[in-house]
Amino acid sequence: MSEARKARLGVLLSGRGSNFIAIADAISNGSLTGCEIAVVLSNIADAPGLSAAQQRGLATEVHVSKGVPRAEHDAKMIAALNSHEIDLVILAGYMRVLSPEFIRAFPNRILNIHPSLLPSFPGLHAQQQALDYGAKVAGCTVHFVDEAVDHGVIILQRVVPVEDTDDEAVLSARILEQEHQAYPEAIARVLSGKYATRERRFLKR
Repeated sequence: MSEARKARLGVLLSGRGSNFIAIADAISNGSLTGCEIAVVLSNIADAPGLSAAQQRGLATEVHVSKGVPRAEHDAKMIAALNSHEIDLVILAGYMRVLSPEFIRAFPNRILNIHPSLLPSFPGLHAQQQALDYGAKVAGCTVHFVDEAVDHGVIILQRVVPVEDTDDEAVLSARILEQEHQAYPEAIARVLSGKYATRERRFLKR
């Protein structure tokens, strides 16, 4: 990739898109450089994140997933991303498990953020899982996406304390603050190209 060309990000979301907004803001304020958001895709027609993208003048597309076979829906999403010449796929609250075909279409080019310190507490309601387990720290993980859920190579993690008075909402809000900082930083690390992966380790050069 030439230095003059900005890396093109394709963002997938299903809801409010707060991490998408954090990334867009980081690009706007210059703290995340060398990239641009080329398109925001959603599987939910009325996802609030789409309105946020449109207000920023970004291209958006909706490909509703309900009632559509997974392979057919993912083929539409892959085609949309390819039509926008996407370099990196960013999952920002995209509430679907990607098919193997989708992952193979963008090898080592799909990033996700999860509200726990993986490999602890994968899957849904990670914050409540941490509380139920009695964990003393929680946090978030940005990782590459592979064919297993919440499993790919870890790029970056942020730790937050779990207080005795926390409930799921309070802990989630504290973790989300760190997510908004961690995701742009992780994208910058990947786009720099100054890393290697060895087995499960992400090694900065």
